[in-house]
Amino acid sequence: MSGAPIEQIKQAPQRKLKSKTSRYRKLGEGSGLVANLISVSAFLGLWWIATHFGWIKPLFLPKPEAIWTAFKQASAGELDNHTLWAHFLWSMGRVFTAFLLSAVIGIPVGIAMGVSRLARGFFDPAIEFYRPLPPLAYLPLMIIWFGIGEMAKVILLFLAIFAPIALSARAGARSVSQEQVQAARSMGASAIQLVRFVVFPAALPEILVGLRIGMGVGRTTLVAAEMVAADAGLGKMVFNASNFLRTDVVILGILVIGVVAYAFEILLRIFEAWAVPWKGRV
Repeated sequence: MSGAPIEQIKQAPQRKLKSKTSRYRKLGEGSGLVANLISVSAFLGLWWIATHFGWIKPLFLPKPEAIWTAFKQASAGELDNHTLWAHFLWSMGRVFTAFLLSAVIGIPVGIAMGVSRLARGFFDPAIEFYRPLPPLAYLPLMIIWFGIGEMAKVILLFLAIFAPIALSARAGARSVSQEQVQAARSMGASAIQLVRFVVFPAALPEILVGLRIGMGVGRTTLVAAEMVAADAGLGKMVFNASNFLRTDVVILGILVIGVVAYAFEILLRIFEAWAVPWKGRV
């Protein structure tokens, strides 16, 4: 009986200490789902009120019901020769093909530019020369060189996405601390091991930012390229609808592109939280 109070006395300070201890939090950490729902609901509510009370003419902003009607028409293929899903698949196929090629080539090139002065001297002039140019500026050249087929569009998207990914990978590689590099070398790490186990993990946060930026640039370029030279795609659907003043179809295309972009952004955020859990903590 006398041992029980002693154990309680020993455990009491521990319980008290645990109740007062809390982990440090990153700035902005936590779920923003409630704020997201409030923001989207407020936007939809204002849209419904403005269109149903006649504050905005249907030519400038159709009612939400008109967008749903346009969605059913596009899904059934009543707007043009392709259904909405055909337009969607053509667009996603182009942009994701170019995105994968840009990531596979751009990440190694960027890391090489960050760790090798020879690679930086070789690739940097070309990338910095064409990076500020609008992709539509060299779209006619792509058409002259590769025709109006899919290759011209994919190469155009590749060039638009490649530069942000490569430059982000280079910045990430340059951010590696000399202490990490010297520690790896002191343990006998080869150049390949140094890049694989030290440089690449340290550059990964910057690489993921470059992927997000590159995909955003790619979607912008995709819509513009499809408006100029394409038979199918969301950009082509929007362009055709604008010629006939079908604002409902234009907004439908914008919504589809925006939803896909937001979904891809969420997936990249989830992957970032899994791949670089140390970001912002060290």
